[in-house]
Amino acid sequence: MKLSNKIGIIVDSLRLPLREGLKMAKELGADGVQIYAVDGEMAPENLTSAARKELKDYISSIGLEISALCGDLGGHGFQDSEMNLQKIEKSKRILDLAVELGTDIVTTHIGIIPEDPATRVYESMQKACDELGVYAKSLNAYFAIETGPETSLRLKTFLDTLSTNGVSVNFDPANMVMVTGDDPVEGVKLLKDYIVHTHVKDGVRYKPVDPRDVYGALGYGGGVDHEQIAKMVTEGEYFRELPLGEGKVDFPSYFAALQEIGYQGYLTIEREVGTNPLHDIREAISFIRTFK
Repeated sequence: MKLSNKIGIIVDSLRLPLREGLKMAKELGADGVQIYAVDGEMAPENLTSAARKELKDYISSIGLEISALCGDLGGHGFQDSEMNLQKIEKSKRILDLAVELGTDIVTTHIGIIPEDPATRVYESMQKACDELGVYAKSLNAYFAIETGPETSLRLKTFLDTLSTNGVSVNFDPANMVMVTGDDPVEGVKLLKDYIVHTHVKDGVRYKPVDPRDVYGALGYGGGVDHEQIAKMVTEGEYFRELPLGEGKVDFPSYFAALQEIGYQGYLTIEREVGTNPLHDIREAISFIRTFK
């Protein structure tokens, strides 16, 4: 098996100021980067047209692409209909920014999809995602839901109810291994028509955990907070994120499954924990290149 996919890095994983992180990503040998674009200097409302053009030109000048923007708005995703008007509007502006910067993908968490489709929360998520999907399609782009909070079968069943594929999938095999115990290889096969971006991450599950305790859910408590999740991952009571090749993701089978479905998009490295992300990301690039 020889992979031809480009390698990306979530630049925020390097824990450097943006420009330094971009330069470091290039030095490490990445083809592209994924960038958080929710708040701070990358928030759509904080980037003028001139600043957007300057950033796009800079990224191009150092020989990188943007594989995707991250537009995860936290909280309970789109479970709360009262918050959705504001969140949908913000998500659309992040997608506009993505397209302007030269990528057609915004990754996000939408909240845990309920098992029962006949619930108000399911309906709220469905309505929000349908609107976002239609908007994305109008720009020839995608909102990509990150795997992990529910099984791939439940996610596919939900996606099949939407009117377009403008809402698709950002496939993260480690989230599935760590939280739901789902099989990434079978997940790839199930979600093959929706996968537009992937994260390359590894991890191990020590004991079952309720996804609501990780990601939060409306009426249950908590919410998607990366610092909180990173703490759970680091402390490792239920699961732990590990450097590539040290966890339970079967990468030879996973990469083979991606090849089998004809996936030609980015393999984007995410490292949310650890004391030396630079070392771990450098090693992750070397690991992926053993399959090239």
